[in-house]
Amino acid sequence: MSLQDWLNSGWLKQHTSNPQEIRDLLDKVNRDIAEAAKEEITLDWRLAIAYNACLGCATIALRASGYRMPGGAGQHYRTIQSLRFTINPESDIITSLEAISKKRAIVSYDAAGTVTEAEVDEAQNLAADLRKLLQGWLDERPST
Repeated sequence: MSLQDWLNSGWLKQHTSNPQEIRDLLDKVNRDIAEAAKEEITLDWRLAIAYNACLGCATIALRASGYRMPGGAGQHYRTIQSLRFTINPESDIITSLEAISKKRAIVSYDAAGTVTEAEVDEAQNLAADLRKLLQGWLDERPST
C-alpha cells in the first residue's frame, strides 16, 4: 500500500500545499500542545486537545506530501495510519495514537471523567514527540 494507492481508492485527494499553510498548521499544533498542558482544563479535554495536536501533525505530513483527507467516515483513522507513508514513525507511536483516539472518542461521546493524569501525560508526550519527528521530516524536505 502507498499514498498513491489510497488516492486511487478515493481515500485521499491531491492537494497543493505551500509554506504558509504548513506554518499555519504548525502554529495550530503548537497551540494545542500548549493548551493540553494547562492544568485548569479537565483531564478529558486535555487528552482531546493533545490528540488534536497529534492529528494535526499527521495532517501536516499529508499536506506536505501533496494529499489531503476528504471528509467522512474513517477520516481520523486514515489520517493516523497515513503516518506510515509520510514520516514513518516507530510503530508503537501509531499504536499509542490509536489507543488515545479510542479514549478521546469515549470522553467526547459516551462518558465524562474517565481520563487519568497518566493518560494525559502519555498523550502530551506523544504530541511533543510526534511534533519533533514531523519537524525533522519537514526540515529534510524541499520548500516546506
